[in-house]
Amino acid sequence: MRDIRAGNLAHGTRLLPERVMAQEWGISVGTLRQALKHLEDLGLLKRIHGSGNYIMVADRRDDIANIYSLFRLELIKGGGLPTAQVLTAGRALKPEALRRLGASKWAFRIQRVRRLDQVPATVEEIWLDAKRARGLRKDQLSEALYHLYETKLGLKIAHVEDQISASNPPDWRPPGFGPDKTAWGLVERWSFDSNGQAAEYSTNWFNPREVRYKMRLTAPA
Repeated sequence: MRDIRAGNLAHGTRLLPERVMAQEWGISVGTLRQALKHLEDLGLLKRIHGSGNYIMVADRRDDIANIYSLFRLELIKGGGLPTAQVLTAGRALKPEALRRLGASKWAFRIQRVRRLDQVPATVEEIWLDAKRARGLRKDQLSEALYHLYETKLGLKIAHVEDQISASNPPDWRPPGFGPDKTAWGLVERWSFDSNGQAAEYSTNWFNPREVRYKMRLTAPA
């Protein structure tokens, strides 16, 4: 369940054969099948006789699932349960470089830190046009933002563009959050709505000592 929530097991992933899984976990096949049945009852697994066991998230939306399957930051050792802490959130003057987000001179800016399995992982700065972000509150911003945009703002992210480089982390990150005196990985992202209009810009600095950027491409079933 933790790997599913963290995105390490994406929708449609076929699990290893039951005998192999049981050996890896050091349990009997019968005990394993009880656990798989529990996941199936929760809507997280589909068991197809003669084929195998497949991750099948019941409330999955194809577009958001595809975005998250392409863009993932994970621990170098693999996986990691993500959590987010909001540092600041509110109106700010929009930088000139972000004018394409909308006509308003004001933006809604979010600054967060994220951890994977409680390991300091990333520092995020996220910008939305102020008119799009009406009604957002700081206490709502510690979860997955794309789902929040769609349910609270009616903003559906249709596609994204990422650019990866390296940069020093921002000065506003909390003291002791990640290493000093070293360049961090940097992911710059433009997110677009279903009309092709730029809707969000984010910068995401990731701790190179603990975290890696991983891209996955999965062919349609």
